[in-house]
Amino acid sequence: MIENQGAITRINGPVIFANGLKNVQMHEMVLVGNEKLIGEVIELEKELKHIQVYEDTSGMKIGEPVIGTGSPLQVELGPGLIGNIFDGVQRPLELIAENYGIYISKGAHLDILNRQKKWHFNPNVNIGDYVKGGDIIGTVDETEIFKHKILVPPDIEGKVQEIYSEGNYTINEEITTLLSPNNNSIKLSMVQYWPVRRPRPYLKRLFSEELFITGQRIIDTFFPLTLGGTAIIPGGFGTGKTITLQQIAKWSYVDLIIYIGCGERGNEMAEVLKDFPNLIDPYSQKPLMQRTILIVNTSNMTVSAREASIYTGLTIAEYIRDMGYNVALMADSISRWAEALREISGRLNEIPAERGYPSYLPSRIAEFFERAGRVKVLRMKDGESNVGSVSVMGAVSPPAADFSDPVVQNAKRIVDVFWALDKDLAFQRHFPAINWMQSYSEYVEAVKNWWITNVDIKWEQYRNKAMDLLQKDDELRRMVKLIGTDALSDNQKLILRVVDLIKEGFLNQNAFDKIDTFTTPEKQFKMLKLIIDFFELSSDIIQERIPIYLLDNLPLIPKLNRMKSKIPNDALIEFDKLENEMVRDLKEIKEMGAV
Repeated sequence: MIENQGAITRINGPVIFANGLKNVQMHEMVLVGNEKLIGEVIELEKELKHIQVYEDTSGMKIGEPVIGTGSPLQVELGPGLIGNIFDGVQRPLELIAENYGIYISKGAHLDILNRQKKWHFNPNVNIGDYVKGGDIIGTVDETEIFKHKILVPPDIEGKVQEIYSEGNYTINEEITTLLSPNNNSIKLSMVQYWPVRRPRPYLKRLFSEELFITGQRIIDTFFPLTLGGTAIIPGGFGTGKTITLQQIAKWSYVDLIIYIGCGERGNEMAEVLKDFPNLIDPYSQKPLMQRTILIVNTSNMTVSAREASIYTGLTIAEYIRDMGYNVALMADSISRWAEALREISGRLNEIPAERGYPSYLPSRIAEFFERAGRVKVLRMKDGESNVGSVSVMGAVSPPAADFSDPVVQNAKRIVDVFWALDKDLAFQRHFPAINWMQSYSEYVEAVKNWWITNVDIKWEQYRNKAMDLLQKDDELRRMVKLIGTDALSDNQKLILRVVDLIKEGFLNQNAFDKIDTFTTPEKQFKMLKLIIDFFELSSDIIQERIPIYLLDNLPLIPKLNRMKSKIPNDALIEFDKLENEMVRDLKEIKEMGAV
């Protein structure tokens, strides 16, 4: 007889109702039906328990058993995470495919992390050391570029009584024994568990001034993100949300990438699963999957698991952060996650708020993004990295590209970076289709010192000048529609020409071009500096009443347009040559006009 068992009384899609369960808690994991599907308690109503099931409930019947597990929905953490592909509740999809075929069978229960593989463990503590939650007891080289640090779970402390010597062990072998303050013996292995809806603890939240390098010029230079920052990228269908997030995932300068395909179309995720294993990490020249974790929950998979996938990814990200690493988490998309909330809320007969979303949508979005940040992690021993970060970026897919959508508006109140995608730019084949007039970043001032220290002291000056020109161009374009180009002064015409250079030669970036797909901050600055210097020198020529048409046929103009794809990141000396050519050509025009 199972101690805590109830029975199904009602089935409403992925939500079931059960009676007879005793002493269950909110968010406790339960096994539902004869096939023991994974479920989670989401509401307690006297004897009636409301449970969302993370698998297909078709064929389930009233009266089938529901078994309480006594533990919350949690993830398994340890060596074997990196390079893996999970579903929304951390089931290993590749292993499922090997055992059950291409479709996930209901009730498929497999080990999340490999129990047979042996990892080479290097101890980091000695007998007699006193350790607390977050301390590193040893390391495992999980991949060629990722060192997995075996941590003491956050709620455990004690004196080391036994520690295994260097050697090869499975993740469930007990590698150390601690004596707790109340003289209990605690045995630890390389694997630990953590509830997905409970943020992992840290010592202190830190202010971040370090640039999150994406290699995308409009982001790094104009609308930057910091390590530990938050951003959303809203846009309508076909504006490039997924490809932009994938570009950031491929090229971001962080220790680990977690990419969550939350409710997106299967063909898009199939492309991710096909491309990522074949990509080479630009920093280590090793396969990118050696520092990547994929979580896949497509639109045809169970809607409730879509809701859980966000928390699964976040909890894994916090665990890696606690090792002292920088983690980038991409969620594609927040809208599909919100739609899952809306569907489950409707099945619970909750009173809907704006556009049918539940009234708690704003708080759920806030809870998600507020788990990002750069923090001082739990750590006692000196000499170990005690700062880590989780940077969170989410795509948002508002219906008909309507930015008044509740998901966009509620996320916008929380995040500090807003990359607004524009369908008109996308139709013009201008990618990334980030609208520079609608987008913003609250981190511009924060990253200024990083640019000054690592690139050039004049970064802010050139960025502000470029933004000013883009603003003036927007105003002039509206004037041109009314009065035509001929009515503009030469100064105004020069602004239009130079902004065309900024748009085409700097902001437009080809993700499929070998050179242009990624631009280092140093190259970004060199490119922008050349264009702005060209404007300043040309303005001086215009002030001398030299006609602007003399500038139009300069061979330099096409070179400035093509420098993004012609000059590699490691050939910055070519920009100095271009600058010398620009100064020479403009000087000749000025002297010609003077004569």
